[in-house]
Amino acid sequence: MATRKITVTVPEELVESIKERVEARGVSAYIAAAAAHQDEMDRLRELAERLEEEHGPVTDDEYQAALDRISAVDAWHDERQSQSDQAA
Repeated sequence: MATRKITVTVPEELVESIKERVEARGVSAYIAAAAAHQDEMDRLRELAERLEEEHGPVTDDEYQAALDRISAVDAWHDERQSQSDQAA
């Protein structure tokens, strides 16, 4: 992927906090990853808004069903991880 150098203004405390976690050359990668994550979240929000306009808002039952599915996937993953750990 092509990159472009830009200038951004970031609070000094935030820069210092980031530098504590990454080496100096990793600051750009850290900030790029944060920007990419925010871009993904913005795109998801835009998609959710479009879907809500087309199909109406998510009902409480639909929301709960989604949470239940996420919980089931988490449980399945935990079980698989436990089995993998026991096999090792």
